[in-house]
Amino acid sequence: MSPIIAVASGKGGTGKTTVSVNLALVGDRPVTLLDCDVEAPNAHLFLKPQGVHRVRHSVLIPSFDLGKCTACGLCRRSCRFNAIIIMADKPMVFPDLCHSCGACVMACPEGAIDEIPREMGTIENGFSGDITFAGGLLDVGEAKSPPLIQRLRDEYGSGNGLVIIDAPPGTSCPVVTSVRGTDYVLLVTEPTPFGLNDLKLAVELVRDLKIPFGVVINRTGLGDGKVMGFCASEGIPVLAVIPFDRRVAEVYARGEVVTQALPEYREIFRSILDGVLRELEK
Repeated sequence: MSPIIAVASGKGGTGKTTVSVNLALVGDRPVTLLDCDVEAPNAHLFLKPQGVHRVRHSVLIPSFDLGKCTACGLCRRSCRFNAIIIMADKPMVFPDLCHSCGACVMACPEGAIDEIPREMGTIENGFSGDITFAGGLLDVGEAKSPPLIQRLRDEYGSGNGLVIIDAPPGTSCPVVTSVRGTDYVLLVTEPTPFGLNDLKLAVELVRDLKIPFGVVINRTGLGDGKVMGFCASEGIPVLAVIPFDRRVAEVYARGEVVTQALPEYREIFRSILDGVLRELEK
């Protein structure tokens, strides 16, 4: 089975996508990279995949046959997410609250509810050299990204060789959907008070999910040593320390890849990947 590594962070802007993309490029085995940050995907800007194929993704929401509905309210009571209300003896559905669980369909004694598709986003896949790339893009105004992330993982999360997941930032439901069931989580942080605070939240999350994890500290030299001290006190492996380098920011701004534009960084990212694989062997 292919090892699955998720690259996550407690906050945005720590360099998570930079780490994900460069890890995919320095390996010596087939790699599949999934951009699960579907609200703001950007891995494709660096990998520039070719032969991209796009498919719309839909979820099912209830639709009522008012000729059969008796407004008994069983559908409303069965919905844990308050997506259905009864007003003036007529059911009303709030699609943004619906989780497509089908409980209302099973609860309806009159068979008055069908499920109809509702588009919510796009999944695309292509190739960047030897890398298989797949990513999602949530529709503007769509409230729930986990269904799109789960579909992305179901379709492309079992590739040959190595699977790298570029997770969304934070510690909410989209992150849980992205990292649950992975073999290892690589937490990217920065040596600032904000980085430390959000790293603590991310550590709590992956510990609750019982997934092995390690830390990469990016932009060292900007802040203080409290992140390193926290990792030492908690027994968290620090797999790499990446120095603050204006050249890296310039490369990123041009949409280029660090390990290609600055070859001296290749060894750093290779050491991160080797460190993760050693941790998995344990």
